[in-house]
Amino acid sequence: MFTLLRKEIESFLSSLIAYIVIVVFLLVMSFFLWMLNVDIFLGWNDIISNNKANLDGLFMVAPYVFMFLIPAITMKMFAEETRSGTFEILLTKPLSDSQIVLAKFFAGVLLVVFSLIPTLIYYYSVYQLGEIPGNIDSGAMWTSYLGLLLVGACFVSIGIFASSLTSSQILSFIFAALISVFVYIGFSVLWKLRIFTDVALFMHGLGIEAHYESIRRGVVDLRDIVYFLSLITFFLMLTRFSLSSRKW
Repeated sequence: MFTLLRKEIESFLSSLIAYIVIVVFLLVMSFFLWMLNVDIFLGWNDIISNNKANLDGLFMVAPYVFMFLIPAITMKMFAEETRSGTFEILLTKPLSDSQIVLAKFFAGVLLVVFSLIPTLIYYYSVYQLGEIPGNIDSGAMWTSYLGLLLVGACFVSIGIFASSLTSSQILSFIFAALISVFVYIGFSVLWKLRIFTDVALFMHGLGIEAHYESIRRGVVDLRDIVYFLSLITFFLMLTRFSLSSRKW
């Protein structure tokens, strides 16, 4: 499994797509954090215009960027191997379906980590920009990073599931993006509809956004962690079932 994991990481780092994804993510985050001087997007301004040294912009916008960048990372994981015929070779290796799925999942999560590490520069900048240097809620910041990593891991699990369904990278990207958008904000929209009044709170709790916002407040609730781990496990199991069905 670790050999496959290393192979996946080396494959990412030897291709342009990984670097493009990381650069695009950092550029988009820089734009929203430092240059977006409007109060119409999600109700906030950039750090300089808002005159507040915090990273709220990063943690508000990053999940929406991840919805599309992570599917771009994961779209080739199984789809390309199916198209090129190397998937059959992979099945001949002494690896179980679960090990194959986990190797690709952890490879995707590590790439998400690689994309988040450079954003620590933003933290250092904001840390120094305060009227009193260091006057920033570091605890809430670290829990927000934890929440963002869990969101990214959920999108990775969704992405590899979508990639296991088709040999087309384009279709894999579309499926993963649509599912990610729905799971993140879809339930937040549905629970406000009058027809779901009786189960509104239950509907709201099914979406990623509710649990991510809970962690962003600086409190790591075990229920939120269980939710994320359960969602990740659910899509990984679907991926494993999708792979197993090809042997029938």
